[in-house]
Amino acid sequence: MKLELRGITKRFGSLVANDHIDLVVQSGEIHSLLGENGAGKSTLMNVLYGLYEPSDGEILIDDVPVRFSGPADAMAAGIGMVHQHFMLVPVFTVAENVALGAESTTFGGVLNLEETRKKIREISAKFGFDVDPDALVEDLPVGVQQRVEIIKALVRNSKILILDEPTAVLTPQETDELMDIMAQLKAGGTSIVFISHKLREVKAVSDTITVIRRGKVVGSAAPSASTTELAALMVGRAVNLTLDKAPANPGEVTFKVSNLTVMNDAGQRLLDDVTLSVAQGEILAVAGVQGNGQSELTEAVLGLQKHVLGSITLGGTELVGKSVRQILDSGVGFVPEDRQDDGLVGEFSIAENLVLDLYKHEPYSRRGTMDRAVVAKNAVDKVAEYDVRAQSSQDAADTLSGGNQQKVVLARELSRPLKLFIASQPTRGVDVGSIEFLHKRIVAERDAGTPVVIVSTELDEVLELADRIAVLFAGRLMGIVPGKSSRALLGLMMAGLPAAEAQEQMDNQAKEANGTDNSNGTGVQP
Repeated sequence: MKLELRGITKRFGSLVANDHIDLVVQSGEIHSLLGENGAGKSTLMNVLYGLYEPSDGEILIDDVPVRFSGPADAMAAGIGMVHQHFMLVPVFTVAENVALGAESTTFGGVLNLEETRKKIREISAKFGFDVDPDALVEDLPVGVQQRVEIIKALVRNSKILILDEPTAVLTPQETDELMDIMAQLKAGGTSIVFISHKLREVKAVSDTITVIRRGKVVGSAAPSASTTELAALMVGRAVNLTLDKAPANPGEVTFKVSNLTVMNDAGQRLLDDVTLSVAQGEILAVAGVQGNGQSELTEAVLGLQKHVLGSITLGGTELVGKSVRQILDSGVGFVPEDRQDDGLVGEFSIAENLVLDLYKHEPYSRRGTMDRAVVAKNAVDKVAEYDVRAQSSQDAADTLSGGNQQKVVLARELSRPLKLFIASQPTRGVDVGSIEFLHKRIVAERDAGTPVVIVSTELDEVLELADRIAVLFAGRLMGIVPGKSSRALLGLMMAGLPAAEAQEQMDNQAKEANGTDNSNGTGVQP
């Protein structure tokens, strides 16, 4: 099925989100839409999916103009969409979620899910999804939840599939699996619109690349184009894809975690006897596949976990047992992994979000009353300093793109003197231009003498930022290694091998490859 967009324009008041965009997606093609967060990619796809009505322009399917009054019309025309934030009901089963909106009933109005289960099993077998129709969605890993979203579209016979930032919430392993799924869908004749800001992924999977900047198409490229060329098209300037970072100059060790254990309500150990420390002026990156205790570690430091054993000290002061407010006031800055749920109050203004943990203190508050003029002035300054792209600092935070939301959180947390800075998934869902900016700010905080802890499932980011790397697996610390350690070593540790065993395995593999470990003991291959 061929898709064509001609002159699509979408205005929100005076804001032009899409400006006369032309796009052609051929049948059985993976067409990537590349651009910074806020460039207008998701708005364009929401127009295509019937969530927004275009201000101008037309949509054609197989050269026939169509108009959509809502997603149901788009689905009926063969278009399916997997949103960045999944549209699933957590307490429903897979089959119930897939049937939702297209339910069939037996005589008497009883919901009939058997046909849905059958279709789920058929699609799972065809593409190797391994999805149980009767599993509760809330019990599924993020990568499997995404497969459920894809199944929802395929069950409705979608011939054009829109994937909106599909890897933003996936681990590297899940991302590779998604790429395989996309290749299978393409081979089966499905046209795919792949929305992303990740250059490596776009180059790996695309047939055609269209670049959007500030609502306009600024160029197209072949997958063979260099990452430097693509980044420059996205941002409108040359982008340094390698972080220019001086060696760390560690000072006193002021942050210590000793024998830390975190348990859930059932007594299961989510974090098991973890000990680590961070010096002033260094970055410790915590690596691992998502769900191996990283969230519990950062939440324990912030006082968000209920069942905690062991010790966490900052400058000699014990943090275990203190409230979140006390911990923040002690000089801890924290960027949570989910900025929408935990980092921002979406309906509050940008200005208000920039003082969420500061509003009780001078100069933002006087005699118990918030000084709104000071809050507004602070917002104007921070929006400019951190290049937050918004019409006004009085706009609601949930009107911002993901990258700009992340800048607001970072600006708030770095707006006061810190004794410890923790950032969990600091650039998740953030475009290449913003990543460069955010990484520089994190390194600047390190260079100012602050102990910094970064939690990331992106190995590129870990290797870019870290002075030392701690790897967690199943809640246990596999070891702490230098920041310049190899991907192979980190991969073995992320799979559950302690650092010493992982290094030994790598050494043995190197010996075998060099012919120094063989059956005749001569050092020569037989």
